[in-house]
Amino acid sequence: MKNIILVILSLFINNIIYSQINKAPERFRGEGPFNQLIIRGATLINGNGAPPTGPVDIIIEKNIIKNIVNVGYPGVKIKENRRPKLDKDGIEINADGKFILPGFIDMHGHISSQRSGTAEYVFKLWMAHGITTIRDPSCGQGLDWVLDQKNKSSINKITAPRILAYTSFGQGSKNKISSPSEAVEWVRKNADRGADGIKFFGSRPDIFKAALQENKRLGLRSACHHAQMDVARMNVLETARNGLTTMEHWYGLPEALFEDKTVQNYPLDYNYMNEGNRFEEAGKLWRQAAEPYSKKWNDVMNELISLDFTIDVTFVPYSIFRDVQRGSSLPWHKDYTRPQLLKFFLPSRESHAAAYYDWGSEMETVWKENYKLWMTFINEYKNRGGRVTAGADSGYMYNLYGFGFIQELELLREAGFHPMEVIRSATLHAAEAIGMEDEIGTVEVGKLADLIIMDENPLKNLKYLYATGDIKLNENNDVVRVGGVEKTIKDGIIYDARLLLEDVKKIVDEEKSKTIGWENLLYESIGRKN
Repeated sequence: MKNIILVILSLFINNIIYSQINKAPERFRGEGPFNQLIIRGATLINGNGAPPTGPVDIIIEKNIIKNIVNVGYPGVKIKENRRPKLDKDGIEINADGKFILPGFIDMHGHISSQRSGTAEYVFKLWMAHGITTIRDPSCGQGLDWVLDQKNKSSINKITAPRILAYTSFGQGSKNKISSPSEAVEWVRKNADRGADGIKFFGSRPDIFKAALQENKRLGLRSACHHAQMDVARMNVLETARNGLTTMEHWYGLPEALFEDKTVQNYPLDYNYMNEGNRFEEAGKLWRQAAEPYSKKWNDVMNELISLDFTIDVTFVPYSIFRDVQRGSSLPWHKDYTRPQLLKFFLPSRESHAAAYYDWGSEMETVWKENYKLWMTFINEYKNRGGRVTAGADSGYMYNLYGFGFIQELELLREAGFHPMEVIRSATLHAAEAIGMEDEIGTVEVGKLADLIIMDENPLKNLKYLYATGDIKLNENNDVVRVGGVEKTIKDGIIYDARLLLEDVKKIVDEEKSKTIGWENLLYESIGRKN
């Protein structure tokens, strides 16, 4: 009885917290869409694996790309007779010398929580980094809340990426789902309510299979964090066979690669609720799997590829375990991370994944080795034709919205992806994974006008994609900061990415003015006081 009361009280408190989170205000940034918009003279870096080309003029009418015209050659003055003509009521952007890309898709974008504060804060961090579409796995604010923001974003009433809502399996049920028939009923109701898919964490096999198969029958997509509490009964190979379309993180994949065991080699005093136990042992998991390129390793990989299965790796959140000091002292935390979020990032036995207490070089070395094996699988999966996407899972472990997504792209590069393959994972492959490849993911005639315009070439340095750019020396030997997204275009509406970042800083500064001792949070994170 006591446990039931505690659960009800916990749900009540969570509902209060969630109800206090502000939805995004009505849009006051952005211009357009226009009857005609021509972006002139940019170099196009598309998301389809094609090399850069340009200069091109791109013609947009309202929110649709109508034409892409090659108008000359690099280093040669463009002849005006090559260029499409501007209508009387049209406008144009001079993008000479700039680079244009498809809008990014964050495949693991939790919109908001009691730690991230307001939807405006999260949305503008994403948009300032060129992220024009996100998939919200779990809908932590509740499906109705997310659908409200999704609908307002779809008509551009708010400044926000396009949103796909993937509810947690069983979300909203009065009782825990305990039979296959109940699973099927919930999946049908979830689809009727307007969800785009389901996020699973695991379940009893008969229930899990029934839900996956019904969800697939209805044409919805799915994702799964194969949590340790259920992964021994259904790993990623078994869920993929039953219709799962995307896996999150890496849980479930090494377990499918076990050769000499069926359960992870847990210490006998392990406790899943001990976050230190959980993530210390997680760092040892890949070395318990089959050797790279062994028969078992190849068989699992090839079957997943044959099932058209997507791996959304989310390298970035766990990278904190490779170098806690670096992750906790990243330069953008000072200006763009809310004090309450910084506080949540501090090491803790009670916060999810904040297990970097009693940590250090030995633990970090194990995690670096874990990443080598994990990255080897992911890179080869891509090489054999498997689909790999970029998802940041921000809001945890010093992983800040927007900034974390660019970190994710850098980690794909570390895994062995060519920079063009990195961009493809963040655009076309993500669009394919969510079933929107006919609408977004590349810059093509007939697709939605979701675009990024920037001064620097991100293929030469992915750090240029950070909203704060990167530093280099100019001709006078001065240190200068360059890069960052200049404009994010979503649905033909032009946003000044730097103004969006200024809005974020104002939100952070306002919270700082109300938070006593916020400066020490930056120093406490790495074990020293200001």
